[in-house]
Amino acid sequence: MADAATDDFLSLHRHGFVRAGASTPRVRTADIAFNRDAILAEARRAHEAALDLLVYPELCLSSYALDDLHMQAALLDAVESAVADIVEASAGLTPILTIGAPLRHNSRLYNCALVIAHGRLLGVVPKSYLPNYREFYEKRWFAHGRNIRGLTIDVAGMQAPFGVDLIFAAENLPNFKLFVEICEDYWAAIPPSSEGALAGATVIANLSASNITIGKSDERHMLARSQSSRTASAYIYSAAGHGESTTDVAWDGQGMIYELGDLLAESERFTLEPDLCIADIDCERIVGDRIRLQTFNDAAEAAGRPEDRFRTIAFHHEMAAGDLGLIRPIRRFPFVPNRQHRLDEDCFEAFNIQVDALMRRIQATGAKSLIIGISGGLDSTHALIVAAKACDRLGLPRITIRGYTLPGFGTSDHTKSNAWKLMDALGITAEEIDIKPAARLMLDDIGHPFADGEPTYDVTFENVQAGLRTDYLFRLAGHHGGFVVGTGDLSELALGWCTYGVGDQMSHYSVNAGVPKTLIQYLIRWATRTDQFDRQTDAVLEAILATEISPELVPAGEDGAIQSTEEIIGPYELNDFFLHHIMRFGQRPSKVAFLAWHAWRDLDHGVWPAGFPEAQKNAYDLQTIRKWLENFLRRFFQFSQFKRSAMPNGPKVSSGGALSPRGDWRAPSDAVADVWLEELRANVPQGDDVPN
Repeated sequence: MADAATDDFLSLHRHGFVRAGASTPRVRTADIAFNRDAILAEARRAHEAALDLLVYPELCLSSYALDDLHMQAALLDAVESAVADIVEASAGLTPILTIGAPLRHNSRLYNCALVIAHGRLLGVVPKSYLPNYREFYEKRWFAHGRNIRGLTIDVAGMQAPFGVDLIFAAENLPNFKLFVEICEDYWAAIPPSSEGALAGATVIANLSASNITIGKSDERHMLARSQSSRTASAYIYSAAGHGESTTDVAWDGQGMIYELGDLLAESERFTLEPDLCIADIDCERIVGDRIRLQTFNDAAEAAGRPEDRFRTIAFHHEMAAGDLGLIRPIRRFPFVPNRQHRLDEDCFEAFNIQVDALMRRIQATGAKSLIIGISGGLDSTHALIVAAKACDRLGLPRITIRGYTLPGFGTSDHTKSNAWKLMDALGITAEEIDIKPAARLMLDDIGHPFADGEPTYDVTFENVQAGLRTDYLFRLAGHHGGFVVGTGDLSELALGWCTYGVGDQMSHYSVNAGVPKTLIQYLIRWATRTDQFDRQTDAVLEAILATEISPELVPAGEDGAIQSTEEIIGPYELNDFFLHHIMRFGQRPSKVAFLAWHAWRDLDHGVWPAGFPEAQKNAYDLQTIRKWLENFLRRFFQFSQFKRSAMPNGPKVSSGGALSPRGDWRAPSDAVADVWLEELRANVPQGDDVPN
């Protein structure tokens, strides 16, 4: 692959990202020249950081807390002159600038946001809602602009579109569409940005003054998070800071960037120096989410199709090129709770979704027993502790659970010992059935070479064992008046790593079907650290967590090495990363590779889940990511859908999605993976062109 193609892969713009920032520049009350220079200083700093969009506070050019000075002609003349200077200076700068200034139009004064880019005043947006309560008196000076549509305004001899009906769209960044509102607008019952988003804007900028009082920062976060989530957009908020008049109020300079309800970045508050918080916004992710949310389209139709009455201000964006890195939090484990302050609550919720779902199935069936195959591995362990909690909460004795260890040709003493220890610790009914005699008989009946003493360990050899285990469990369920609790997880369903029909793909109720492997590991670890069970159980759970993941269907080699699942299908932590971004957001493979590379290439970069074991932290280069992503695409899109189409009932756990054909994921069983594989091969570097 040529160097140009590699540079293209490394470019954040190639993958639909826009680099945005919220700035709190220096400000001096009523000093227009000082404020102009401070605005330009931050614009140059943003240019050096390759920003595409920079959002300033409300009325930053004049300063906000001016009271009746807003209506002084000398000040307003100076503002217009300074606007002309900023527009001229912007010609050599990358960022689109949104600045606040008071402007006159048709014998009225408006609190405005000006959008400036590459030597042009693209448009002016007036404030819709003017606070006039408690410490605010904006109606004393300004006219509201909420009905201004289709007009133009003259600013220092420059004619520009004027109104609340403006969307600024970069022609060379298809999904970057900007709408601007001002401070109080998003405190309104129906913010102007709601209509702006329904008209097609993906990024919303809020220029704010908003003096600070106790608890107000939380309120701003709540509003920005809510609006970005409700409108399926990115929301950039920038509030006035130190330097504004403190005659009656104070300022903290809060800046924050949200995307689809996720906080990407926030500024330092109460700083004396100019602050700039930066994040790369995924405009493609926003558009993809809207495609999936039919309610968004319904709301646009119900609002009278705002896109038909909004004006689109198109411009060519002069963006920085090449490898600019990626400035945004990327979760290595997107299915794993990552809020440190809410960690226990999130894990409790995930675990109890499964517990409650299983309780309801027990009640609905009137089951006399729960049948579970216990291997000593992660999945059956997690299903068993969920079942134990379900019995505890229903007031059923744990002997209601009938656990069976079913050793085969590859079962190790270690895992079988762990299975017995766990069943004993939890106090369930425990039994062992050796499936090897029945497996030998079946292999002999079908003429398999293993029956003649040949060490042939093919898929048939493995499936005979997996099928017999499931067959025994189903017959045991009938014999004991119960149902089979499935142990297979979401990751295995995604990869088709399960034996179809009479195999571990099938059960009466699949309690782990909505939980990927990485979350199962984390929930078991959480259970031990929050004393969900006694110390004896915790000790066994920790031992199981430390055991390499293996189906144990093939005998250990001469060197004692056991069959490794992850050597065959790839690391579960990568597969779960791929699954989340492809299933939840439908992202193209090259973008998934780009995100995975930024998430996993450096052990010391980014945030690990709280309490994650140091020894289990891994890093992956792009070549490795590409290899396993190609494997994932082939298995997910082409190989394994028929197994998911016939999967049993089981609860959805994560907002990241589930794979039930009755729920999140519906797909034909006979599709091919060519489109995804070709996109990956065409757009992800390999060989000598792979970046470090």
